[in-house]
Amino acid sequence: MDRAGKESISTQLDVHELPDVTPGDTSEKLGNEWDRRGMARIGKKQELRREFHFFSITGYAMILGCSWEFALINVVLTLSNGGTAGTIYMLLVAICGVFFVCLSMAEMASIAPTAGGQYHCFSPAGYPLHYTPVAPRKYQKILSFSVGFFCVLGWQTSLAATCFASAQQITALISLGNPSYEPSEWQNALLSWAILLLAIFANTVLFRKLPLIEGIVTFIHVLGFFTFVIVLWTMAPRGTASSVFTEFESNGWPTTGLACLVGLNGPLPYLTGADSSVHLAEELKNSAWRLPRSMLLTAITNYITSFIIVVTLMFCLGDIESVVQSPTGQPYIAVVLNATNSVPATKFFAVIILILVTSCSVNGVTTTSRQLWSFARDGGLPYSSWLSQVRPGLDVPVNAMAVSMVFTICLTSIAIGSQVAYGIFVSLNASGLLTSYIICIACILQKRLRGETLPASRFNLGKAGNAVNIIALCFLTVFWLFQFFPAAPSPAPSEMNWSCVIWTSVLVFFMTYYAF
Repeated sequence: MDRAGKESISTQLDVHELPDVTPGDTSEKLGNEWDRRGMARIGKKQELRREFHFFSITGYAMILGCSWEFALINVVLTLSNGGTAGTIYMLLVAICGVFFVCLSMAEMASIAPTAGGQYHCFSPAGYPLHYTPVAPRKYQKILSFSVGFFCVLGWQTSLAATCFASAQQITALISLGNPSYEPSEWQNALLSWAILLLAIFANTVLFRKLPLIEGIVTFIHVLGFFTFVIVLWTMAPRGTASSVFTEFESNGWPTTGLACLVGLNGPLPYLTGADSSVHLAEELKNSAWRLPRSMLLTAITNYITSFIIVVTLMFCLGDIESVVQSPTGQPYIAVVLNATNSVPATKFFAVIILILVTSCSVNGVTTTSRQLWSFARDGGLPYSSWLSQVRPGLDVPVNAMAVSMVFTICLTSIAIGSQVAYGIFVSLNASGLLTSYIICIACILQKRLRGETLPASRFNLGKAGNAVNIIALCFLTVFWLFQFFPAAPSPAPSEMNWSCVIWTSVLVFFMTYYAF
């Protein structure tokens, strides 16, 4: 085990030695007594500042999810599998499934409200002996390591994808103002690095102001949603309800149902991420109570707004071919331009999306660095003792941010040579997170079915736990399987979905690292 993992054992405190909870007992860094008790129970020292409260962490998660924004950006690109009707119905299916996943993850967040998130429920090395693990003790180390590694993989690739999406909004704005401009991938890559540096600046120099910034951006997030919906419904040409809700497309698949299932790959990227705010648990006051409830409020809000924006877009698409082939590279800009017939107005809407997706990148750096830092704190990575350092005064894991920055730069650089290869690596975002969810929810369910008592928490699913976990696993299995399907049947090698090969290679790599 890495030295950082061994050092964590020395920080163990006996929860039974803690005094009773005193209402109102708070401090800026340690939080209240519930927070101290939670950190003591898992044997960790409080190193980060608890700057977030219920509404600031909820706003943070909404912006990091950016559900209606990414639905607006991506939904048109997946219309070939299912058509307008299939897109709407599969979004409803995905929302139902992901909500049960969110319920399961919220319970785990209350069990172990730490930056490590779901992998800490497995009681990895360094936990107090009286802590009741979710996984069988025989397998808890390997399962904890597996969940932690896939979670690191998912969030690191997610950060790269978000920064690159922000860069694409900038080049789309330039194209909108100058139709002769043709954006290139190297320009998108360079712009994504600039967005990344801005996000790191916000997470270091401005971190104490981040909760306030989250409030302002959340206001823009809500106002922007209503602005888009009102303008599109009142100004854009609309299709008929029968065409929107009854027209399916099979895209060459043997059945329309199979095409719709493949189309699940469209909404999943902006619906997954139930653990996004979990990795800030050590920066949230009264996290065991506030965090799971904030997760559910965030999920419900994001699901409703993304569904409304998708239905709105399906009605207001107009000519799909011209929208998809928009010279800006962003179909939603073509839809807004068709509705407003005004380039300045369309630029205004595109700037709103740019601000919100850039803010998503800022929050992505926060979650990604905290998850990486926590995994290193438990000795799960090379050079963990360096990665797990928190600079005094800043109270943020700067070293983990630096590694996340290097990883993002390397990953976005792939797009310069091949957009297809870049897309394959970025797809590990969804498959990595889905894998981590499947493992931890399966272990929770196994413990329930055996009649064993779950660790104490302030958010418990109670008698509904079995049903919630089973439904979540059923949906996750389907979601995970179709992550590896190609976009169309009988693809050429360049169109094949090679993410299954990358996922397997990563699995072999980390299992080899774990063994040695």
